[in-house]
Amino acid sequence: MKIINSQGIRQIDQATCEKQQISSIDLMERAASMVSCEIISRFLPSQRFIVIAGPGNNGGDALAVARQLVEQGYRRVEIFLFNVTGKLSHDCNEECKRLMEMDGVDFTEITHAFSPPYLSPNDVVIDGLFGSGLNQPLQGGFVAVARYVNESGAYVISIDLPSGLFCEWNAHINQRDMIHANLTLAFQLPKLSFFFSENHAVLGEWKLLDIDLDEEKIKETETKYYVIDSKNVQPLMRQRLPFTGKRDYGSALLFAGSTGMMGSAVMAARSVLKSGAGLVTVHSAKRGLNIVQTAVPEAMFEPDRNEHFITDMKIHHNHQAVGVGPGIGTQEQTSAALQTLFQNCTAPMVVDADALNCIAQRPAMLTLLPPKTIITPHIGEFDRLFGERQNSEDRLKAAIEMSRKYNIIIVLKGHYTAVIRPTGRVYFNTTGNPGMATAGSGDVLTGIITAFLAQGYNPEYAATIGVYIHGLAGDLAAEELGEFGMTAMDIAAYVGRAIRQTITPSKK
Repeated sequence: MKIINSQGIRQIDQATCEKQQISSIDLMERAASMVSCEIISRFLPSQRFIVIAGPGNNGGDALAVARQLVEQGYRRVEIFLFNVTGKLSHDCNEECKRLMEMDGVDFTEITHAFSPPYLSPNDVVIDGLFGSGLNQPLQGGFVAVARYVNESGAYVISIDLPSGLFCEWNAHINQRDMIHANLTLAFQLPKLSFFFSENHAVLGEWKLLDIDLDEEKIKETETKYYVIDSKNVQPLMRQRLPFTGKRDYGSALLFAGSTGMMGSAVMAARSVLKSGAGLVTVHSAKRGLNIVQTAVPEAMFEPDRNEHFITDMKIHHNHQAVGVGPGIGTQEQTSAALQTLFQNCTAPMVVDADALNCIAQRPAMLTLLPPKTIITPHIGEFDRLFGERQNSEDRLKAAIEMSRKYNIIIVLKGHYTAVIRPTGRVYFNTTGNPGMATAGSGDVLTGIITAFLAQGYNPEYAATIGVYIHGLAGDLAAEELGEFGMTAMDIAAYVGRAIRQTITPSKK
């Protein structure tokens, strides 16, 4: 699924009207109908609604929703249209006329001073002040309206976008001056701003409503931002074939674990096997032999000469993929071995956890990373590698720059994990849940991506598939165990089911 900027959305709207031979107000009515249906599915006719509409097309959407609710028997609908300039958009003006033709409508047009209605936590505010066409922060009286709504405690439903929030970049705008929604009902495609953590308090829950925009125009509209979903991932997946053996599915080598952190090696190794790789070898501290061989008997173990941590990362056999970092520590000898690995490894590689911390201590190692290496930092690891950033927008911009500079794939982990390619394309993952914020979850992800590399998937696909399967496995585990009760090993246990569900999705 594409993430398209506001200008592109306007062009898609226009193309939809032309292709389907409808007027823009017909499209507005369609969008409003979808919003109204969603509201009706959530609230009884006795609910009090306060509709605040602006002078543009977002206001037109709100007026159409208000009219449709009244037509469906919702009698406690109070409408406030802000028209302080005396100029409404064409479609907003048409929707205003249609509303005024109805009997008994509680409608107020604000042209000067605004006497706000009483709002309580029991009320629902439908926010249609400003949508994706907004090109500057809210000012003056509109800021006062936003703050009044926010302070009321009322449940807020924003149409397409909370008023004051831009479609793309918002890091340097005061969020107090935006309306804070509990629910955002967006049309067809998500906005880039939906994927930044700082905007969650403004967006609340968000849901996409399909208004049948022209698919051909969507396909031809260029963007560098995408959402990973099953429709993207399923065509990339390969079925396992008869008359194949374990070596047809690749051999993975993991440099993982040290004294006190052998669990990382276990979780990563188990995830490699659960994700379909034919063979996995764990190279770790000598003392880890019994732990790994007992916990993951399917894995082979290659002992380091050191009892407690890894000092040798030479590759002694033919492996189709290498994963390095989970639980290896940051000893000087380990860092030196890591540098040697980067200088000599020719197999596709995943670099995670302590390997990233070693690089942060020796930044010159970034230049040694083989092309298309996949690194999987969380926010803290990213900032240690590339410098601290104050917000997720600036961090994403930096990740795009660093991916291009070093020709690497960056998997920036978070609620919406972003896969950043050297081309500048960014893919946001939407599977996963807060229960995955648990020790070892990242080690499982490393194992999954390494497994897909071992099976011959190119690094861009392996990273994209890996984050999707990882999140879906977490969702399946949460369904069974609950978010509070799941562990990283539970995520690993559900990887096979996640792959099966992705390759052969339900027909429901």
